[in-house]
Amino acid sequence: MPELPQDTERGGAAAPFGLAEVTGPSMVPTLQHGDRLLVQYGARVRPGDVIVLRHPFQQDLLVVKRAAERREGGWWVLGDNAYAGGDSTDYGTVPDELILGRARLRYRPLKPDQRSPLAVVRWALSAARPLSPVRSASRRLRAR
Repeated sequence: MPELPQDTERGGAAAPFGLAEVTGPSMVPTLQHGDRLLVQYGARVRPGDVIVLRHPFQQDLLVVKRAAERREGGWWVLGDNAYAGGDSTDYGTVPDELILGRARLRYRPLKPDQRSPLAVVRWALSAARPLSPVRSASRRLRAR
């Protein structure tokens, strides 16, 4: 499951945005291992948003999931990769106080093997993308 280093947490009210690095496969294809995120702490969460939260059973672990739907007691969250696990199907509804913020932008760093001019141009055209909410009727996003 993607996790974010502890130093990515908001240091106080003066820093509403922070950076985070994604590890793990649970948000593939939206997010890849090594992607960087611009996180808006305390942002309003809507169904379909990519969010950063504390793991309900291991609160020193930060994870990235998609908010599927609002339920009694909090948010039902799912990873985009149905085979990776580590979402509300394992631990249930996530209380509001464990939701830290909403990911606004995904940035893919340049890989060491991307040195040719063509590779750099391709990277530059696709490196940064806003993370728009997914508003679809896909079976994966409809909470179980």
